[in-house]
This record gives sequence, structure tokens and C-alpha cells, in this order.
Amino acid sequence: MGELEESIAGLKYDRDGLIPAVIVEAESKQVLMVAYMNREALLETIRSGRTHFYSRSRQKLWMKGETSGHVQEVRGVYVDCDMDTVVIEVAQRGAACHTGYYSCFYRRLNEKGQWQTVGEKVFDPEKVYGKGKKPGRDANR
Repeated sequence: MGELEESIAGLKYDRDGLIPAVIVEAESKQVLMVAYMNREALLETIRSGRTHFYSRSRQKLWMKGETSGHVQEVRGVYVDCDMDTVVIEVAQRGAACHTGYYSCFYRRLNEKGQWQTVGEKVFDPEKVYGKGKKPGRDANR
């Protein structure tokens, strides 16, 4: 096992072999999304320079942007003090959210206790995924 593989294996994964990954835009530091990675996804992310995740619903590895073309180019990989969460800095190409917003965190709780849309919608999901088709929760991430 090489040094990279040993470092990745040394992280603290949950009982399903997953670790949360917080994806942050490298320049603005805006949080774009949160997803899960297994060892294979994290290794592929580092080796390819593009984010890969593990879909809990589909039980398979997927690359961000494989359907939409809205890829994330990796700029840095960080781990927290407990070694149980990673932060990946990226250059986002297109939108991060499968609903068409630049970030998945496009709603803010306002003073009335209601969710208010504050983010920018960048694309029409029907045009990207096909009319009448709704991508799965993590189909595009």
C-alpha cells in the first residue's frame, strides 16, 4: 500500500465505510454541497482531480457532473482534527446543485422563520436532465 492509500485508509469512516465531504468553492469559500465518500471515491477524487462520491441511495460511485457537465476541479483536500470529515476545495464549473442553483445551500432562514431563496439559479434542470425527468437526490452531485 502506498503512502496516499495509507493516509486515506487512516481516516475514520462510519460503519458503512463512508465519510462526510464538505465541498467548498476555493476562491469564495462558499459551501457548495455536502455528500459522502468511501475510500474509493476519495482516492479517485485525488487521482483524477475531479470530485467523486458514493451514492447511498444508488449504492454506487459517481462523479460530480457526469450527467450535467458541471464538474468540480479539486484545488485542495483537508481533514478535520478527528479525521472523520473531509473538506474539498474546488473550482466549480457550472452549478453544484441538481436543482439548478450554484450552491445546494441556496435557502436562508429569515427573521419570520421561513426559508427564503437567496441563491442564484444557474440552469434549468429540465433542459439538462430532460423534460419530465427529475434527477435523484444526488443524481448530479
